[in-house]
Amino acid sequence: MNAENHELDLEWIPVSGFQLRKAGVHVDAVRVDGADGQRLADLMDRMTGGDPGPIVSEANGCRGVFFLLPPGSTAHRSWPRGVIRLNAAAGSVGYVPVPALHGPTWPLAWWSLPPADRRFVHPMLLRTAATQLLG
Repeated sequence: MNAENHELDLEWIPVSGFQLRKAGVHVDAVRVDGADGQRLADLMDRMTGGDPGPIVSEANGCRGVFFLLPPGSTAHRSWPRGVIRLNAAAGSVGYVPVPALHGPTWPLAWWSLPPADRRFVHPMLLRTAATQLLG
């Protein structure tokens, strides 16, 4: 574990490269693909004054944008079409890709770094923004 990860108590962030983390253990996530994901990240950035919480973007494939939320916060909420929930709800297993804070992590990158206070993306604010944007 690097000093920054240890200092922030973020044991779920790898030291180098990237790793898949089982959803529902350290984080849940909401994934929105392509341009919709980028627009939602931009909207969250504006709604939070530039501090939306941890967001990961993917440079290949579906170009997914992963909004990292507190564990257990996505399973029992309705989400608009185009949102993929990654959680540990009954009958499902999801994995969240998490890049290191530094060094090569392609195809993943931090769109918004985890804040020093270890706060995640706010679930209800994200759901409101997703509903506004995606309908």
